[in-house]
Formats: sequence, C-alpha cells, structure tokens
Amino acid sequence: MPTALPMPSRDTPKGRQAVAYVMNGFPRLSETFIAHEIYQLERLGLALRLYSVKDERELMVHPVVGEIRAPLRYLTEASSLSGTTLVRWLGDNLGAFWHAHAQVAARHPLRWAGALASALQLSWRHRSRDEQGHTRLRKVFVKEFLQAGAIAADVMRQGDVGHLHGHFCHGVATITWFASRMTGISYSFTAHAKDIYQADLNPGTLLERKMEDARFVATCTCANAQVLRARHPRPNEVHAIYHGLDTEWFAPPHMMPNGLETDRLVRPRRQTGTPPLILSVGRFVEKKGFDQLIEACAWLRDAGVAFACIIVGERGSAYESIRRLIAERGLGDQVSLRGAMTQDRLRAIYARAHVFALPCQVMDDGDRDGFPNVLAESMAMGVPVVSTRISGIPELIDDGVHGLLVEPRDPAGLAQALRRVLQDDALHVCLAQGGRQRMCERFDSRRTTVALRDLFAWQLQQARGTSNLAPIEGVTT
Repeated sequence: MPTALPMPSRDTPKGRQAVAYVMNGFPRLSETFIAHEIYQLERLGLALRLYSVKDERELMVHPVVGEIRAPLRYLTEASSLSGTTLVRWLGDNLGAFWHAHAQVAARHPLRWAGALASALQLSWRHRSRDEQGHTRLRKVFVKEFLQAGAIAADVMRQGDVGHLHGHFCHGVATITWFASRMTGISYSFTAHAKDIYQADLNPGTLLERKMEDARFVATCTCANAQVLRARHPRPNEVHAIYHGLDTEWFAPPHMMPNGLETDRLVRPRRQTGTPPLILSVGRFVEKKGFDQLIEACAWLRDAGVAFACIIVGERGSAYESIRRLIAERGLGDQVSLRGAMTQDRLRAIYARAHVFALPCQVMDDGDRDGFPNVLAESMAMGVPVVSTRISGIPELIDDGVHGLLVEPRDPAGLAQALRRVLQDDALHVCLAQGGRQRMCERFDSRRTTVALRDLFAWQLQQARGTSNLAPIEGVTT
C-alpha cells in the first residue's frame, strides 16, 4: 500500500542552529537520495528546516520520509511564466509574496535591494528575441527572487537557521543564493547531473557566480567534481560526496540476523521452470537507455536465451516509444512495464532479479545521470549489474569486479554482457559478492553522510563565531 504523506513535524529544538534545506519538490519518489540524506543528517544530530518550492504531494512516498522530523514548509504556488508578460505575471502573483518581501526589505533594505538588482540584471542579460524581433526578458529570475523572499522572511522569523543549502545547482541554487543575499546567511548547494551540463539551466557565467558566493559546493561523483573545480575560482571548495544508501536495509534476502551472509546469498536466483529475471528501474526518459535494453532483449530472444524482463518506473517522455518498441519487436510476452514503486516494494523485486540492467546514455543537450541510486540498491541486494561507462558509474563499478560495463548505445554489447551473467553461474556469484562488498565498503550512507554533516557543522560554527575546528577541504568519500 502507498505510504501516506506525513505532515510537517515538530519544530527545531530551541537553542540549536539549523541548516535550511531548499528543494524544488519534497518528497519526490524519484529523488530518494535527498530524503535519505536528510534522514541520515538528522541521525547524525544535525537540525534541519525544509523548504519545498513546489507542493506536489505525490500519492506514494518512500518509507524513510516518515522517519524525518524536520519541519517542512511549502512555498505559495506561483503560476507559470509561459505565455504571459512579466507585468501580467506580477499582477497575478506579487500579492502572494508581497508581505514576506516587505518584512525582509524593512529589516535588510540594502541586501534586499541588491538581490532585486541582481535578479533584474540577470533577466536583462539573458534576454532573448522572438521571431518578430521583440525583446523577451528571462522572467524566471524575477520569479526566483520572489520565492527566495518567502524563504528569507521565514528564516528571519524562525531565528535558528545558520546556513542555507540548495539541492541542484540551477533554479533552486539561484533561489537559495538570493535568500542568502537577503539575509546575510551563508549558503551552499549540491550539484547533480544535467543541472551541471545543460548550459541553458545556468546561462553565461551564472553557475560560476553562484559557486563564487557559496561557502562550498557538493556533488555526487568525482567526475562532476572535476568539471566543477575547473569552473570554480576556489577549486578546493568543491567536495565529492557520494549519496550512499542504507546497506542494512538494502540487504540480500538471505542475510543472517547477525549481519553475516550465508552461502545462499551468492547462488543464482533461479526457480525451476521460471526464466531468470532481468530488472531495470528508472523514469521512462531517453537518458535511461531503455530502448537499448529492449533491443538487447530482442537479441537475447533471437539467440535462444531464456529470460523475463521487468522495467519499473514513473511515466516520462519516452514511455510511449518504449511501449511501441516492445510491440514492434514482438516482446510482449517477455518484457513488461510497471509503474513507479516505493523502495519497500522494490526490494521484493530486487530479491527476485537475476541481473539488473541500466544502459544509461548522455543526451545531445548534455542531460545524463550522475549516480543512479538504483544501481547501488541492486548491488547492495546482491544482484549483479550491467551498465554503461558514463558519468559516475565507473566510480561505482570496476568492470568485471563489481558488475559489467558496456559502451552506451551498443545493444549488442549489452545483450552479450547480459547473456554472460544469465548463463555463467560462476560469474554471477563473483559479481554478486563484489557488488555487495563495494557498497558496504565505499557507499554506506552511515559513512558518506558524515562528510556532509561535517561541512555543515563547520559553517554553523563559523556563523556562531565559536569554531575551534580547521576548515575541511576537498572532502571526497
């Protein structure tokens, strides 16, 4: 059954400085890593306040969301900027944000005016022209300024926030940056994947400006960190911190109560008369490479390899094309599509899977995955994985040790790798053991989140002016 969405919880304990987490939407089924990160930070003793730009209220949430105690505030919904002028949009939306901005302006008039000037400057600098030659301001910066004012006013009212942190380095980081400028409170942000590589999301030198003003930048892969350090005026303030996962919760089905693994863990997951299961999980968008997986399944079928395949995920732009491709290749009896699931339901499917496949690919506009959490989940569950050599995936998997890696957009190579795992029991055992070991040693969130907690603790101590610690440089887990 879907887990009910919790209401905002108890307030932050008095006398403790908190970190304000700013997110575009919370909780999102597709952004498990954020909810899990918040939960682990709380377990490590960090006080948090949560701000969500959008109130999406998904019907399903992961169980970890119910364990989070930080107070959550949704911002007032602002209407779409598309198809309207800035003046008309302000007429429809300014009233909802006016009171908050009046409070901020009254307390910090110069800071508020400076942030407004930056928003207007960015709107003008990144303007465009339509087909008739009319100038079109980039109105989104004005919208983000108004949203930032709502956060700034609430942070001032609460009085316990010592640092602001935004998740994703485009719109949310801009909102957090504006809120930081209005309040004088330090800020940071986490950069993920397409928000780094799609130039239109941070036009011109906007990303460099936000990094320069931020106290630190976190990102989920060393590959991302290398790119960001090349663009940062102070490269040592970019920190690669893996998301990690709970390796006790994502554990093989035959884990003993004392945490030791029985030999049943590494045996191929086959039942008499049932074909081995190929599992894939992810939103139905092109960068996941599900079309390549379907082509690989056709190759396996034609080669006489027995298998069944399940693809689980939220519907996205590629869903209909994937459904049509399954029909065109005549794979309706072997490949099935399932809707999005919570992690507790996914665990049951991981436990049945013989191999997990995720042939990620980089899109022409730069969109890509950074660190697919579903790969980590399946490896922690003792399921051998097959994926591609892009972004942070080679940091997760050494080919032939923790899984198999193939080139993107190579369905024949993908099929051959899947066939090896499906038919070679010794390889299956080796990859199952290696993947589980890699997760426990390097990607357990109980360890990875400590580095992020320490960065926040340092900033909070700086805000109090009582720091006895040395600054943390270039943390990499």
